[in-house]
Amino acid sequence: MLKLLIIEDDERVATVIRRGLLEAGHHVSVAYDGKMGLKLAVQEDYDVVIMDIILPQINGLELCKMIKKECPQVPVIMLTALGTTDDKVEGFDAGADDYLVKPFDFRELEVRVRVLAKRNNIALRSETAIILQTGDLEMNTKTKTVRRNGLEINLTPKEFKLLEYLMRNSERVLSRSEISENVWETIFDTGTNFIDVYMNYLRKKVDRDHAVKLIHTKPGMGFIFKAES
Repeated sequence: MLKLLIIEDDERVATVIRRGLLEAGHHVSVAYDGKMGLKLAVQEDYDVVIMDIILPQINGLELCKMIKKECPQVPVIMLTALGTTDDKVEGFDAGADDYLVKPFDFRELEVRVRVLAKRNNIALRSETAIILQTGDLEMNTKTKTVRRNGLEINLTPKEFKLLEYLMRNSERVLSRSEISENVWETIFDTGTNFIDVYMNYLRKKVDRDHAVKLIHTKPGMGFIFKAES
């Protein structure tokens, strides 16, 4: 049984989601505005927080940042009717771990909740820091820090997760579908380009001003991470 928090101002939608999660055997709390959602999120120990973006009192994007600041280990799933690439990028940049566009199949939500909770529990049990290194780029998975040539690089949570996946699979061509399934844990939507958007973000932070490039595009195939001038 998981302990879940729903932050949704539409009572009808909140009731439907709560009923389904209760029937799945979970313990569920509900907040109808951002202020109450923040209060519950920081006071209680939730396995997953499920929230809308458009909320009264505190906007969902700002709320997500606040929750992640206070409880960085808690996974957040955003539920919203806003489904463009820019909307998804904005949500992930705010710290969201997953993103579902309304309307959605409840079974998909329940699966994503369980996957995030399981992943988070495994991560919390692992106390040993793992140092990943490619060329002069170094990542510490415990402290969540990245340095290149000794200088720290500031990354958003999703950028960090994407870079970690690239570094763990260096010198191997990764398709957009594979990246989507392993970093975003969702089926790649060919109608959006959010993976390319994030790759461009990483390039600017990781490769800019360096003669040796690490992130490379393989036309028609995907991306490869390796040191190459």
